[in-house]
Amino acid sequence: MRAEVVGILCLISVVTALDFKYHHAEELEAYLKSVHAAYPSLTHLHSIGRSVEGRNLWVLVLGRFPTHHKIGIPEFKYVANMHGDETVGREVLLHLIDFLVTSYRRDPVITRLLNNTRIHIMPTMNPDGFEATKVPDCYYTRGRYNKNGEDLNRNFPDAFENNNASIQPETQAVMNWIKNETFVLSANLHGGALVASYTFDNGNAVTGTSKGYSRSPDDDVFIHLAKTYSFNHASMYKGTGCDSRQTFPEGITNGYSWYQLEGGMQDYNYVWGQCFEITLELSCCKYPPADQLEKFWRDNKVALIEYMKQVHLGVKGQVTDKNGDPIPNAIVEAKGRPHVCPYRTNEHGEYFLLLLPGTYVINATVPGFKSMLKTVEITDNTGNFSALQQDFSFSEVSIRSTAASCPKTPLYQELDRASAAVKPTVHILVLMTVMLAIFK
Repeated sequence: MRAEVVGILCLISVVTALDFKYHHAEELEAYLKSVHAAYPSLTHLHSIGRSVEGRNLWVLVLGRFPTHHKIGIPEFKYVANMHGDETVGREVLLHLIDFLVTSYRRDPVITRLLNNTRIHIMPTMNPDGFEATKVPDCYYTRGRYNKNGEDLNRNFPDAFENNNASIQPETQAVMNWIKNETFVLSANLHGGALVASYTFDNGNAVTGTSKGYSRSPDDDVFIHLAKTYSFNHASMYKGTGCDSRQTFPEGITNGYSWYQLEGGMQDYNYVWGQCFEITLELSCCKYPPADQLEKFWRDNKVALIEYMKQVHLGVKGQVTDKNGDPIPNAIVEAKGRPHVCPYRTNEHGEYFLLLLPGTYVINATVPGFKSMLKTVEITDNTGNFSALQQDFSFSEVSIRSTAASCPKTPLYQELDRASAAVKPTVHILVLMTVMLAIFK
């Protein structure tokens, strides 16, 4: 009885501690630590690195198995405050944390979401920029950048051109984080507009930029993801934007169609992290008054939850050898959707492919052995919190696939050069040739 009373008191203290106001570094850290203390079996708090000024880059992980990856359970992440003066996402994610932990075992949807998903939440990627923003402004401050004056959303390796920017500590920490986890779906929260923007942000002739659009092999999935957020948001779906000069039909846009961006995080996630990420612009004013934060939370609450469910789209499974042991680094792709950096199984032999309902041929390849093809019929399983399960067993394989990774070079630039030399241009064949050259 006494333990239950203590638990209730802890719960009350966490709920009452989170006001609708801006939480600076010390307050944010204290809140995250208090949540973990109150819910130690549901959460895991860790720092993935430090900012230029030495502030921790905190991530709170939530789920039934918060401390480690569990086979079959996909990894999801939200990242906010990449630009230090774009502040709404930072506070919205704190309230999302509060909602998730207090709803677990009370709300059946949230309970199933947390039981079947490992959710990573980073309220601020640029704590130095936030603290440097002394005078809030709706349009621009130097706090956008990190302490070294670098724009972190122009700081990642780029798949289309050489990015000569020096990789910052915050960027490197996120790159390492992506490498160490099996992220499947992500969103990056910004401010300054009201729209869901999707890959690609950069592009070339291979991705169709001559038509003002940079199309990924999974363009249909990205449109669906962007619409999922937009149509579950209070007003984003209306597409009115922030003024009459800028409208976004259905509240979504292809990143390149909006404006070309080199070194962005969402393209990096998709190409090198095997993770579908979209960018969510949540407020016309970058740093709005604190008394508007409660409305921003209400406007985004349903969309944040519905978007997380999409991590269960498509198909997942394991690739094993004749002994039933997992085969890491096997290539698993849906036929007709080749990625310039092929999607591979993790150390557990797992793969996750986000696909819309339909019929697909899944191709599993262990280098040096014959490919295995399986036809799957995918339905919308997001409501069941589990993608379709399709495993592959290579009876002739008894060795582990060697480690492989794509170089952090402009892979699409190489593809463009190769395709330009082929007449007539056949992009799929050229893509296969380039991939063979990369991994031979």
